[in-house]
Amino acid sequence: MSTGIIRFDTSYPYDLSLTNCYSFVFDRRTNLFSRRASKLMTSIVSYFSSSYVLHWPKFMLGDDGTVDKLQYAPQFDARCVIYPTLQNLKDYLAWRQVDCHINNLYNTTFWALVLKGGLTENAAEARLRGSFSKDKNEILFTEFGINYNDEPAINRRGTVLHWVVQEEVVLKEGIKSKVWTVVCVPHCRRR
Repeated sequence: MSTGIIRFDTSYPYDLSLTNCYSFVFDRRTNLFSRRASKLMTSIVSYFSSSYVLHWPKFMLGDDGTVDKLQYAPQFDARCVIYPTLQNLKDYLAWRQVDCHINNLYNTTFWALVLKGGLTENAAEARLRGSFSKDKNEILFTEFGINYNDEPAINRRGTVLHWVVQEEVVLKEGIKSKVWTVVCVPHCRRR
């Protein structure tokens, strides 16, 4: 759903979607809202929240193919961070990717214990408390026949969208517009 944000501003080339975290990387040359952090933050989180609700029916289908009802108004927090170097930014995004994996492994195991194992949410949380990745993998495989490595990579690693200018089009009297295309860099790993 983060792809809708590009209509709001075309001066940043990357979106990163990791579980419940969306990071928007702006080009250092952007001048949107005169680079006022508070204005960028409130505008993006507001637009993102409304886009989330607007596009919910396109993405949230139940097992029977019908749209799962949005039960609560979504709430997102936001922060603006300026990283001094490209390496700092890469390190941050790599950390977010690792965090995505940790959270998804926990959630996959937790909900398997609740939905398939019959545990209460409190009992599942207590069982997982203090566990390591190897423990969660073992629970998934031995108790539920789930090989975590077979889970979709998008859940295990997140997705990076990289926006690139496909072409510039002259609309009229020298006014140019950029035609953007998205290149999905799925499930990337830091190398």
